[in-house]
Amino acid sequence: MEEKKGMPLLGDKFPELTVQTTHGIKNLPGDYKGRWFVLFSHPADFTPVCTTEFVAFQKRYDKFKALNTELIGLSVDQVFAHIKWEEWIEENVGVKIEFPIIADTGKVAAELGLIHPGKGTNTVRAVFIVDADANIRIIFYYPQELGRNMDEILRAVEAMQISDKNKVAIPANWPNSEMIGNHVIIPPATDSATAKQRLEDAKAGKHECYDWWLCHKELK
Repeated sequence: MEEKKGMPLLGDKFPELTVQTTHGIKNLPGDYKGRWFVLFSHPADFTPVCTTEFVAFQKRYDKFKALNTELIGLSVDQVFAHIKWEEWIEENVGVKIEFPIIADTGKVAAELGLIHPGKGTNTVRAVFIVDADANIRIIFYYPQELGRNMDEILRAVEAMQISDKNKVAIPANWPNSEMIGNHVIIPPATDSATAKQRLEDAKAGKHECYDWWLCHKELK
């Protein structure tokens, strides 16, 4: 019996794949070594919601690149369909799609667990955010009916990079948190001495605290 593949988990290495794209053959994740990438699947070319998504991703492409992050689309469509769809978007919407789109035979979708249950070969709207060491850091999963929020995907990439660099946590709705604005969260103390020191440091103006376990600061 053929083994059923599921989605990779957070923290897993992104699987090694050789794929056909609108920019030629690419090896994942090797061709993106040292860079983050966002791989996102869509149900099919020439569909309304997917078209709005590709335009939205393209309009933010420079912002992703500024974060050392590339975009890669994917669906179970032939490369000829991808190319024709790109041409349609440019001719009718005035937006040129500059990132590659994987033309999948179904093998990649099966490897990543992207086939939508009960909808033939259509892929779900999945998003894999992969870091510069090829670790899967975030997975978003949407139904066909709901288009994605690209600003949230962009925010997630930036937030994870800030977290990695500064060893901090990121609050809800950052950088517009209802509690702490654009501040980031200092990891909670794990011993009594550090807990006491956190409050003393807050009094000295080094950071701010609601309590020893909820301290935050502005990134300089």
